[in-house]
Amino acid sequence: MVETIINRYRQTAQYFVEDLGNGIKLEMVLIKGGSFIMGAPETEEGSRDDERPQHQVIVPTFFMSKYPVTQAQWQAVAGLRQVNREINPEPSHFKGDKRPVEQVSWNDAVEFCDRLAAHTKRQYRLPSEAEWEYACRAGTTTPFHFGETITTDLANYRGTDDKDGKWLGSYGTGPKGIYRGETTVVGSFEVANAFGLYDMHGNVWEWCLDDWHGNYEGAPTDGIAWLDDNDNLCQKNGDAVLRGGSWIYNSRYCRSASRDSLNRAERDFIVNFIGFRVVCAVGRTLR
Repeated sequence: MVETIINRYRQTAQYFVEDLGNGIKLEMVLIKGGSFIMGAPETEEGSRDDERPQHQVIVPTFFMSKYPVTQAQWQAVAGLRQVNREINPEPSHFKGDKRPVEQVSWNDAVEFCDRLAAHTKRQYRLPSEAEWEYACRAGTTTPFHFGETITTDLANYRGTDDKDGKWLGSYGTGPKGIYRGETTVVGSFEVANAFGLYDMHGNVWEWCLDDWHGNYEGAPTDGIAWLDDNDNLCQKNGDAVLRGGSWIYNSRYCRSASRDSLNRAERDFIVNFIGFRVVCAVGRTLR
């Protein structure tokens, strides 16, 4: 049996705090721009053809929420003035103010961003898929931002094999783990990446802004969202991109390069293992 060694380091991050009222805060971490190789090599365990071809992307500086949006943050923003559609202030199956909000559609998440932007006069939106992977990797090239493998001491995912043996709880030389069967409080593992972001692996799948594409042939190289001919978000149809894995999926789906549409993740799809986090442009406000 190979021993798994976990090393922890202390680092600092730059961020600002958005006051949502009633003591609810939204922490936004500065993600300094740079270039990275997006996607997975064929040699990476659990990778798929839709994560290729690998390609270099240049990503501008932006802010990203430190955690997935929580239920308390969701409820605070749901109480703001409607922009395009109504949203349920308490949609989640697994209740808890500090747990990630789930059972929210892509359309709901876009409305959340629109309300937050209108209220704060900042450019809040869902992350592009390139921004999400760049932020998750935080300068790393390994399958996970903390290294070559993953354990359920570091993230919330299904650490047990499924009954058919198709999905393995372990990854590489790492051990099997536990299956919690529900979301966990954001940041509860106390493991951030080098940018200061938590829960990038597991807990809930996270919506990205992009339309789903079956591979990276023709993908943008400037970090923007890959949208087809219609860039009016309120009129979008078809599948959107999900990132990060979740509490119900196994280890390989938690990889930094992992992406999915779940074959049914259309804009109104709602389930208890999908949430999201937000990004904000640097140095810009809305008029």
